[in-house]
Amino acid sequence: MTNQDNHQDTWRKVLDKDELPDGRVKTVTCGRESICMVHHQGEFAALDNHCPHQGGPLGEGSIENGYLRCPWHGWDYEPLTGKSPGGYDDGIATYPIDVREDGLYIRLEEEQPHVRTVTDVMAETMVAWGIQSVFGMVGHSNLGLADALRVQENAGELTFYGIRHEGAAAFAVSAYGKLTGKPAACLAIAGPGATNLLTGLWDAHVDRAPALALTGQVNTQFLGPGSFQEIDLVGAFGSVAQWSQSVLGNSNHAELVNLACKSAILNRGVSHLIFPDEVQTMPAQEGAEAGRPVGRIAVQAIAPPEDSLQAAVHKIEQAKRPVIIVGHGARFQMDGIINLAEKLGAPVITTFKGKGLISDQHPLAAGVLGRSGTPVASWCMNESDLLVVLGASFSNHTGITPKLPIIQVDFDAMMLGKSHPVDVPVWGEIGTTLNLMLEALEKGTQSVDQRADLAQRWAIWREEKRSRIVDDRGQGVNSASVFAALTDAVDDDAILAVDVGNNTYSFGRYFECRRQSVLMSGYLGSIGFGFPAAMGAWAATQETDSAFAGRQVVSISGDGGFGQYLAEVNTAVKYGMNITHVLLNNSELGKITKEQRAGNWEAWQTSLSNPNFAEYAELCGAKGIRVTQANQLADALREALDHPGPALVEIVTDVELI
Repeated sequence: MTNQDNHQDTWRKVLDKDELPDGRVKTVTCGRESICMVHHQGEFAALDNHCPHQGGPLGEGSIENGYLRCPWHGWDYEPLTGKSPGGYDDGIATYPIDVREDGLYIRLEEEQPHVRTVTDVMAETMVAWGIQSVFGMVGHSNLGLADALRVQENAGELTFYGIRHEGAAAFAVSAYGKLTGKPAACLAIAGPGATNLLTGLWDAHVDRAPALALTGQVNTQFLGPGSFQEIDLVGAFGSVAQWSQSVLGNSNHAELVNLACKSAILNRGVSHLIFPDEVQTMPAQEGAEAGRPVGRIAVQAIAPPEDSLQAAVHKIEQAKRPVIIVGHGARFQMDGIINLAEKLGAPVITTFKGKGLISDQHPLAAGVLGRSGTPVASWCMNESDLLVVLGASFSNHTGITPKLPIIQVDFDAMMLGKSHPVDVPVWGEIGTTLNLMLEALEKGTQSVDQRADLAQRWAIWREEKRSRIVDDRGQGVNSASVFAALTDAVDDDAILAVDVGNNTYSFGRYFECRRQSVLMSGYLGSIGFGFPAAMGAWAATQETDSAFAGRQVVSISGDGGFGQYLAEVNTAVKYGMNITHVLLNNSELGKITKEQRAGNWEAWQTSLSNPNFAEYAELCGAKGIRVTQANQLADALREALDHPGPALVEIVTDVELI
C-alpha cells in the first residue's frame, strides 16, 4: 500500500497478516500511540484511534455499509483514508503502512521528548517533601497526574501501588502516617473513586495522621451542570480534609503542594488536591521550579509556659503514687517518658492506641487501660494519687478517671481539658516539656517505687492468662492461645496492624509487646483496617533511608474485617509484600453478637458465610495455612512468617472464648 521506507528503525510491526479478518477493525498500541487497524476489501489501513468529536476508540467500532462507524456516536469515515463522507473536514489522520511477508508494519514519527506539565512540577514537589509511596487506582480523570507519578517512579523517586479498592489506599496511607509521622499519598478518579477514599481518610483525620489525597475531577467547563462522575469534591471532603484546594491552570502549582504537605504535617491531618482533567496536562511554565520544604517548617520543640510547668512539677513532687498514662500522641517521645517513670518509680499505662510504646517486659510497664486492656493497668490507676497524662485524648473507651488529680501535657491546646477539666493543663511539645520536668525534679520527690506492686499484679494476670489457654469447648481455638503463640512467634520489633472486633479486644488483653509498633483504627474504629494498614506499613519498610527497613509486618483481623478488603491479597501478591495476616475465623461478627445480647436483643444477622480463607490466599498466589487446633499454632505461624511474601494463617476460633 505504501513504499517501504529506507529508515527501518521507524517502522513497527503491529499485526500478523492473518490476525485481522477482512471487514474488521482492531485497536493496537505502538509506543504511546493508539491506532485503529482496518482490513477492508482486501486492503489494510492504519488510522488514529481517536474520533475527532469525543475521542471515541474507533478500533472498537465496526465497518457498516462500507464505512467505519465510531462506536460512541455513530459518525462514519472512509475506512481506508479516514475521510469524512459528504465533504466534511473532520477526518482522521492516517499512518503509512507496509504489508510484509511477516506482518503489517506502520511508520511512526520519532517520539517527541516529554513535555513537562504542571502535574510534573507538582509530583516533583511531592517528592521533595518526602512523599515516597502512593497508593491508588489510575482512571480516566487522573491520567495526566498518573503520568507525572509514572515519571517520578521511573526515576526511582517514589513507588506507586495499584490497589483493588480506593478504600484500601486510604487506609494504607492512614496507617503509614500513624507509623512514620509523615504523609504518603492516595490517588483516585473523580466521583466514585474519590468517595471510596473517604472512610480511610476519616480514619486518618480522627487519629491525627498526616495524609495527602489526590483526586481527579471532570473538566472545569463541565463543573456545575452535573456531568458524568461529577460531584462537589470540596463539599465531599469538607469535613475530613483540614486543607482542600482545586488545581487551576493559573495556580501556583508548586506552592499548592508546598501548602498541602506542610498542612498535613503540622496539622496532622488530611490535605486534598483536586485535579480537573484538562489542567493535568497543561505545559508547565518554562523554568518552573519544584517546591521544597526548606524554610517552610519551624522546629517544633516548644516549651510550655513557666507557670503551668511549675504547677505540674509541684504536684509531681508531692505525689506518692503517681502514674503516667501515655497515648498515641506521645509515640515519638518514649525515651523521655521512660526516664521520668524510672525517676519516679511510677507505672506507665498506655491507651489502646498506645499499646507497645513501652515494652510489657519493662518493670514499670502496666499494660493497656480500658475495654481492651488488662487488670494490671486499672489496678494501678485506682491506687494512684496523681495521673500524668501525655498525648492521650481521654476517649471513653480508655476510661481515664476524672476523679483523680490530673496533669495533662499536649502540643495541641484544644486537647487540653477536652472532655472535662484537668488540674494542670500544660501546653507544650511533650519531649521538651519532659526534659524541663526532669531538670526541675532533680532535687527529688516523695514518690514510692511501685515496681514490686507491678510485678505482683503481672504475676496474677499472667497466671490468669495461662489458665485460659487450656479452655476448649471443641468449637475452635481460644483467643488466649492464639495471642500467646503470636507473642512468642513475632519479632521483637515487628509492626502489627490490628483490625476491630473481638480479635482486637483479645489482642489488647493477651498479646505482650516488647518493641513492636502497633497500628489500629482508633477513634473511627473501622472494620477492614487491618490488612490495608499492613500494606501501608510494608511500604514504609521499603523506602530509602527508612527507620523501619527490614522490620516484620503482621496484620490481625477477624473474618468480618478481612472480608471487607480480601481482594487486596492480590495487591500484596503483585508487589511481593512480605505481610503475614493472622485471621481469626469464628464465622460471625462476634463483637456485634455480644453487643446485641448485652442490650437484651436477640443475636440477629451476625453470622457469616465464609470461604476457606487459606485456600483463597493460595488461589491469589499467596501462602495459605489453616489451623483448627491450638497445637498447630506455633508451626503455622513460623511457616507463614518465614515465607518470603504474603501469607495468611486462618485460625478457626471459638466465638465464646475471647
